[in-house]
Amino acid sequence: MQNNVLILDFGSQYTQLIARRIRELNIFCEIKPFNKLPEDLSSYKAVILSGSPSSVRALDAPHPDLTNIRGKKPLLGVCYGAQYLAHFHGGEVGQSSTREYGRANLSMIKEDEAFFENVTLGSQVWMSHSDTIKRLPEGAVRLASTHDVENAAYRLQGEETYAIQFHPEVYHSTDGKQILENFLVNIAQVEQSWTPDSFVDSTVAQLKSKIGSDKVILGLSGGVDSSVAAMLLHKAIGKNLHCIFVNNGLLRKNEFQDVLKQYEGMGLNVKGVDASARFLDALAGKSDPEEKRKTIGRVFIDVFDDESHQVENAKWLAQGTIYPDVIESVSATGGPSATIKSHHNVGGLPDFMKLQVVEPLRMLFKDEVRRVGASMDMNPALLGRHPFPGPGLAIRILGDITPEKVRILQEVDAVFINSLKDWNLYDQVWQAGAILLPVDSVGVMGDERTYEKCVALRAVESTDGMTADWVNLPYNFLQKVSNDIINKVKGVNRVVYDISSKPPATIEWE
Repeated sequence: MQNNVLILDFGSQYTQLIARRIRELNIFCEIKPFNKLPEDLSSYKAVILSGSPSSVRALDAPHPDLTNIRGKKPLLGVCYGAQYLAHFHGGEVGQSSTREYGRANLSMIKEDEAFFENVTLGSQVWMSHSDTIKRLPEGAVRLASTHDVENAAYRLQGEETYAIQFHPEVYHSTDGKQILENFLVNIAQVEQSWTPDSFVDSTVAQLKSKIGSDKVILGLSGGVDSSVAAMLLHKAIGKNLHCIFVNNGLLRKNEFQDVLKQYEGMGLNVKGVDASARFLDALAGKSDPEEKRKTIGRVFIDVFDDESHQVENAKWLAQGTIYPDVIESVSATGGPSATIKSHHNVGGLPDFMKLQVVEPLRMLFKDEVRRVGASMDMNPALLGRHPFPGPGLAIRILGDITPEKVRILQEVDAVFINSLKDWNLYDQVWQAGAILLPVDSVGVMGDERTYEKCVALRAVESTDGMTADWVNLPYNFLQKVSNDIINKVKGVNRVVYDISSKPPATIEWE
């Protein structure tokens, strides 16, 4: 693929955001660790150096060889990248005398510079560094300053190399997307040809070439990623795709039947396997969250392996792995891991399953997966589904798992989720669910004292799950839901609402 952008990752928490902003410009980009430079750079039209928690002044500072990049391809250094270009090319980087974190405003912008076209004086930018560039390299031209940072942006004469000490990828930098567009489109001349339709066309063609007439097995979860992966494969190989949807007994109420019916309408070749009893028997007496996860993963592999043997001559296992899974599995600091992490839909690929892996979504972010699905005219209700944990309700039942606890939580969850839909709140929430707490709560129903379960409701807003804020649901909604749960679900007499954000809390309780 031509017109790619290469992002060299130095370990910044914002590196994925750079890629997402670039993808929003309809430009394809890839993230690679700084110490794993591709040998062939011919397909890249521009390179970006990310930020880093490291200091360029440290003895072990990340120090890649840019011989085949600098002066030969348009290059942009962001934060650490800017300091790296200065420090190792004749400039001076030192510890900042003032804190350079958070919002700042551009107090000087050099006129008639393509890099800052359509960026106004006073534009807000986001700083996040403890070092600062005290002296620019020889031949550098200062392009912008803030009140505290004299060398906020610069370029090197005689080459298309630019550097900024702020982060254009975060939303706090109000003209950050414009700056990235100026660099990539106006300066580097990268074509804006990365669209959902083009992805579908190119991916289907690649899958046809790669798989041919072989048979592929895919473990469907009912979620967005595996469903979109299934549709791409279906377009490429039709009935040679064999989908398996396993009911682990920990799905939402009626989800097994509902999802199977939904898949039938999509023309997919799907086999539903009800293994509820097998999973619940294996989980009996287990209360440790990690032990529950491992048990579910092990049983899933056993069930999946049993079913896969029914597909004669299957050669491929398809997974709904997406780009954050790929990125997070590769160390940006030189670690040994370069393999894809286990995917929650299939629990990883054990050695005894002699299948090759195919991952049609491995270069997409979550929001891009939804846009690709929409371009294939998939059901908006399916594409808009909230994320759901791979272990299902097992990690929303704190403590041991019993069929009765599963029943209670399924009923509570159904009331909550259906109420969000009835009140037109579902699409305003990124993820919602209920948690069954391991406490008996005293209550009064009629004239009798009761000791029944307490449940917590959780609803968060997020873009990718890495950070999340609790959703300020209307009080009258929460009042109605609480009453409905207590009145309709036998075994529950108290409802609470979780108002914790991530961080410090996580989205799930286990």
